[in-house]
Amino acid sequence: MTTSLDPSPRAAAHPSSLPGPDTAFLFESYVFDEADWSLTLGYAFDGGTRFNEVIRFQPPAAPLTAAQRAALDQACRLLFLFAGISYYKAGISRELRCLPFELDTHTAAFLREVYLKGLGEFSYRNQLDLVPLLQFQTQSSSAPSMSSPLPDHRGYLVPVGGGKDSVVSIEALKRQSDPVTLFALSSVPRLPDPIQGTITVSGLPVQVVTRALSPELFALNAAGAYNGHIPITAILSMIAVCTAILHGQKYIVLSNENSASAANLIYNEMEINHQYSKSFAFEVALSEYIHDRISHDLVYVSLLRPLSEAAIAKRFAGQSAYHSVFRSCNTAFRQDVSKRATQWCCDCPKCRFVFLALSNFMEKENLIKIFGKNLLDDNSQLDGFSELCGLTSHKPFECVGEIEESALLMQYLLSDPDWRSDVVVAQLGSQLAEKQKDFKDSYRAMFELQPGHAVPAHLIGLLNERR
Repeated sequence: MTTSLDPSPRAAAHPSSLPGPDTAFLFESYVFDEADWSLTLGYAFDGGTRFNEVIRFQPPAAPLTAAQRAALDQACRLLFLFAGISYYKAGISRELRCLPFELDTHTAAFLREVYLKGLGEFSYRNQLDLVPLLQFQTQSSSAPSMSSPLPDHRGYLVPVGGGKDSVVSIEALKRQSDPVTLFALSSVPRLPDPIQGTITVSGLPVQVVTRALSPELFALNAAGAYNGHIPITAILSMIAVCTAILHGQKYIVLSNENSASAANLIYNEMEINHQYSKSFAFEVALSEYIHDRISHDLVYVSLLRPLSEAAIAKRFAGQSAYHSVFRSCNTAFRQDVSKRATQWCCDCPKCRFVFLALSNFMEKENLIKIFGKNLLDDNSQLDGFSELCGLTSHKPFECVGEIEESALLMQYLLSDPDWRSDVVVAQLGSQLAEKQKDFKDSYRAMFELQPGHAVPAHLIGLLNERR
């Protein structure tokens, strides 16, 4: 469900002393250093603030081959272009220039799509129209294929985020014979507890990469520069691709589900999707780019794309070893380690949605123990659950399931004697029941494999539920 709305938030004034649309944004440099396995990315507003970001990888077990170096260079170039969005958004320049290499029209068109749609929520919240902006300066009409052969790469690299989704991917992939390696990205060497806990329980090896944003960006933000949501999964994905090239994995396997493609609302005649860089459209576009420009031996795919959030929650409910360590709440992942929460906050869309989804498949006592309270028997949670279920406003700007999913999950609880008397279920469930007349068929459909995915045939069987 999408909702067409006028922007409700009022954007703060952007000080004239800060970079703006008339100041060109420059992609200045990218340098990969094999001495310490770091990638340094340089950006600037023309004649103004400069930025340097550093990404550090773990060293590979063997020296790089010529083919690895060629593929890595192409991957670093796209990562360089993707990561620039963190700095570009501070000034939303009309002109974007790439200095270290020629930018062809195909890559420029791909970048414009990623920046425009990946900054959709940002543009909505700041009341900006980015369509007439975002002009990437090109130097050539096309670029020759630079796809490098990496035939010896095998196995799976799986980004782990500390939530239920990557756990389901991890445990599914354990059922096949090729090696599985986890991937974690952090701003500091110490990983957030849910990510470290998931890694520990899995018993699998991990590649940890750190990303240090330029401190000049935080100074601009403090001075009132534009700020907001970016397509972070696009950046994470390319860091994972670089990692796979360095360490020999063939498959980069994400855990984005079917509902990640659903928009939150429509603004300026464009669908705004908080999860754009987790969408199937982005997955397909990036997969094709990797195949054509980086290596045809690499595969970028989301294993859980055929599944709904409900289907994932059902599978996760059976993974009891992870129940005490997983967490999706954003408070656990703050950049400042001292400010990271150690429990679910129980007052955000993610907490509400995960609690609702798991309530359909877990014993009530066990679920309350995980969260520390019963969110469905709390009057103060009514508005938040109403939003999730589409009874007010639009789908929250968070990584949560579709409105229809939430509504069906809530309505199901009306038939469960353990939950139906809880205040949120009693009030919202009855409202939803009046609107949903084919509940049984719709609920059952949530657990069928959904069309529109790129999961290789040899992996589809891993999505079958264990008996």
